[in-house]
Amino acid sequence: MIGNIVSKSRFLTQSISSSLHRLKRLITPLDTSIQPFSTSRSLSSVNASSPSNDVVTVIFIEKDGTRKTVNGQVGDDVMRLAQRHSIPIEGACEASIACSTCHVYVQDEFYERLPPTSEEEDDMLDQAPFLKPNSRLGCQIKLTKELNGMVVQLPKATRNFYVDGKVPAPH
Repeated sequence: MIGNIVSKSRFLTQSISSSLHRLKRLITPLDTSIQPFSTSRSLSSVNASSPSNDVVTVIFIEKDGTRKTVNGQVGDDVMRLAQRHSIPIEGACEASIACSTCHVYVQDEFYERLPPTSEEEDDMLDQAPFLKPNSRLGCQIKLTKELNGMVVQLPKATRNFYVDGKVPAPH
């Protein structure tokens, strides 16, 4: 009986600790250095014929296999780059690492060049359907020159997409 009480006590302690950790992440103030996404930002000023050190090419493979090559800038994140180019990535939490709707697969060659995932990203990826070893959250992939030519594939579904085929607009 005492062993049973000790076991339940350990379980409750672990549950409370895990809940407190998640609560702390929710109430931690957002980094004010992060600028909100502006739809007025445009890459039209990027001239494809005159390469810049700041331009990074990314190839997206959509759910139906369509390949779309787009240019971004060093520092852009993959989720917002996709949204600017009408590639169907939702991003329901607006890059706050609170959902998995920007889940993507990164080609192995480029996956190895990415920084390791954070604990928060790992937690969200655990909730993503169709998880693979090369899964990442698009909002957490910041473009660098080393990622030029990166291939990113969208999974066949994400957790928040409507089942009737409706694709929500980015926020």
